[in-house]
Amino acid sequence: MSSYDIERYLNVRSAYGASFGPEGEQLSFLMDTTGTSQVWTLESARAWPEQRTFFEERVTFASWSPERSELIFGMDEGGNERAQLFRLDATTGEITNLTAMPDAKHRWGGWSDDGDRFAFTSNRRDESVFDVYVQGRDETGEDARLVYEGDGWLSLAGWSPDDSRLLVSQAYSNFDQDLYVLDLEADVPDLECVTPHEGDVRYQSANWAPDGEGIYFVTDRGGRGDETEGGARTDADTLYLAYLDLDGGMRSDPEAGGIRTVMDGNGWNVDGIALDDDTGRFVCSRNVEGYTELTVGEFDAGDPTEYETFPEPDLPGGISGGVSFDPDAERFALSTAGDTVNTNVFVVDIETGEAKRWTSAPTAGIPRESFDESELVHVESFDGLEVPGFLSLPDDLEAGNTPVIVDIHGGPESQRRPSFSSVKQYFLDRGYAYFEPNVRGSSGYGAEYAALDDVEKRMDSVADIEACVEWLAAHPAIDPDRIAAKGGSYGGFMVLAALTEYPDLWAAGIDIVGIANFVTFLENTGDWRRELREAEYGSLAEDREFLADISPINTVENIEAPLFVLHGENDPRVPVDEAEQIADRAAEHGVPVRKLIFDDEGHGFSKLENRIEAYSAIADFLDEHV
Repeated sequence: MSSYDIERYLNVRSAYGASFGPEGEQLSFLMDTTGTSQVWTLESARAWPEQRTFFEERVTFASWSPERSELIFGMDEGGNERAQLFRLDATTGEITNLTAMPDAKHRWGGWSDDGDRFAFTSNRRDESVFDVYVQGRDETGEDARLVYEGDGWLSLAGWSPDDSRLLVSQAYSNFDQDLYVLDLEADVPDLECVTPHEGDVRYQSANWAPDGEGIYFVTDRGGRGDETEGGARTDADTLYLAYLDLDGGMRSDPEAGGIRTVMDGNGWNVDGIALDDDTGRFVCSRNVEGYTELTVGEFDAGDPTEYETFPEPDLPGGISGGVSFDPDAERFALSTAGDTVNTNVFVVDIETGEAKRWTSAPTAGIPRESFDESELVHVESFDGLEVPGFLSLPDDLEAGNTPVIVDIHGGPESQRRPSFSSVKQYFLDRGYAYFEPNVRGSSGYGAEYAALDDVEKRMDSVADIEACVEWLAAHPAIDPDRIAAKGGSYGGFMVLAALTEYPDLWAAGIDIVGIANFVTFLENTGDWRRELREAEYGSLAEDREFLADISPINTVENIEAPLFVLHGENDPRVPVDEAEQIADRAAEHGVPVRKLIFDDEGHGFSKLENRIEAYSAIADFLDEHV
């Protein structure tokens, strides 16, 4: 029996999303002390923080102005993801709704360097596409200037150093993007593509070079036999850091590519780069089997591909991200976490690498030493593919009698990493083992691995789950008759598919905001998402029959294990009807079913009281059936 109840574990706090103020004397961050993430600030390491926002809804980000004591933050309503942008005056506490168009999504694009304007993309003109807007810091609502009408999924990577241009990304899928430059001073601003290509190529984490004459980004261009100025990259299955000179490069010679390699991932993804555009100092992260490796450096003013490095900071946990430089780029803030380390913000001295913890997100009185580490393992699947995963075992386990939860991530182009999970630690404390696989289709292991589940190969990833369960059943600690499947979003589909394809393996299944029917999901998901999702799953126009064939709703009669379905009424990604139809159809076939719908949540559960209700019910369900 657990030493602490689920409410205590869910009160373990997280501090993240750091941003330095314009004088470097204040640091803002998000923390969920009140039950949802709100904006807090502090002035020194481990000082008493000041809460700045007091909403029932979650705040999704906060960004300080580079020049004034004010910041902009984002917030949606009831999990509907139609985020609005707000300005907080850090001196008076006054909050202004800058966008005030609750039916539209607003995606933050950054402050101008002079702090007078900000940019964003929004689907306020047409729900299915995103346009580019620029707005004065003291303007609101319809005052925003539409500077470019988009025809797809546009997002912004920031202002050029002289504030004359915006760097724009257009996504065609999670593994195919283009970068554009938008000249704001042109009579009629238009996008100029700087990364023309054929096939699927990733261009991500784009940043302006300090002189504004080039851009840095991570890419896998060259992984399919292309030549670049940095040399042939016939093995570039993973992302590497690159530089492109905007005066030449691909615009003048698209076939050559014009891309220069800056940093290779050596078989692993370079996840991204944070760059200070005044000094050229940067922090670059590499994802090695799920763990973060940081490179801190400063680019050479004479050669944008050369750099000196500084000491790597010594951070706990092994997972880090969300870098923010102070105004002089002498320090940077980032959040860090691990299996046994709840998320907190650290500030790192660039030249020495010394890292200090600034925030004090508590563990709700649960001793940190009671948290359990995971072990990285590899399971051989049906075709010889090695599937990585993280296995956590409880203390004082009884050999051969330990129940296990197989927790499958969403995405599918996502990755389970060894970061802190209060839910996982709760179940470990209750005597469950916990297994988190990264089946084929997961990100973090190269483009080829991620494509192994595309469209007609979808069910191969479900077969990976079967292989993982067979491996677990043979583990000396595990009871093969007490294995439960749990997953959210696409992971919810994987749970349902595993229950219908391999019904005899499972003692129970937990589907959280999952896809039960790919046809109705694609018909009813948000207009802005459909094209991106069809690139992964298949299109309604050409693959409808296949999508129906692999939908668990159409083989629900195979389910033997008890099923728990949870969902949010306001979910804009996977509509709540997916939960309703699978729960009703499974019950018709005699499956023991429980259903729990939250009317004030969207794609997941962000409010503490709802999380407590949801995971208390899940714990009771597993205790009854597993």
